[in-house]
Amino acid sequence: MLRNDLLRELAHLFFPAVCMVCNEQLVHSEECICLRCLYKLPRTYNFKQLDNAAEQLMAGRIPFERIATFCIYVKGGMLPPLIHQLKYHHQKKVGILLGRIFGEDLRGSDFLKTIDVIVPVPLHPKREKSRGYNQAEVIARGLSESTSLPVIVGNLNRILFNPTQTKRSKTQRWENVKHIFHVEDPNIFAHKHLLIVDDVITTGSTIEACGIALQECPGIKISVATLGEVI
Repeated sequence: MLRNDLLRELAHLFFPAVCMVCNEQLVHSEECICLRCLYKLPRTYNFKQLDNAAEQLMAGRIPFERIATFCIYVKGGMLPPLIHQLKYHHQKKVGILLGRIFGEDLRGSDFLKTIDVIVPVPLHPKREKSRGYNQAEVIARGLSESTSLPVIVGNLNRILFNPTQTKRSKTQRWENVKHIFHVEDPNIFAHKHLLIVDDVITTGSTIEACGIALQECPGIKISVATLGEVI
């Protein structure tokens, strides 16, 4: 134990961890993001607000109970570099951290009261293999840590390998994702309240496609949680 502690101290001395937002050196009690930047994250707390902006975005597109987003996602803001590190630089720990903090916000609220399971939006196996993991599942695992809700993967699947959504219009995003999700066994989700989790909601096309695929599951309810909300 002492040897491991010493090695950690030496690693911290010669390769100090820095905040993924401001690049300032982290202290021992900090993980990925310094406390100053964590405090400044533009949280929405919109799980407390019925008919919030994300819910208005999805209104009439799929049946849903509630939608909550953790932070505002805006170009030049604090959340984009964190999502970029999660998706493209193998920084799973930041997804776990943000998911866990989001879950701490949600825990005990009416938003989570009837949720049964967390279902991350799936990646196609080819993309997941190239990335090494599904960032939505990483976020879901963080949410699960602080809420104790189980995570189910492998039943909602992405069956078509589609191009990235980046820089696509709203119409192009919908055309890019419709019919790409499939539920393997509807009975696994039957009569459950699912919390669909993704990294960022932009036009809502991916969430809509998931929701449409899930309609074959009898008696389900759907809520949605994402780390970011594009404004």
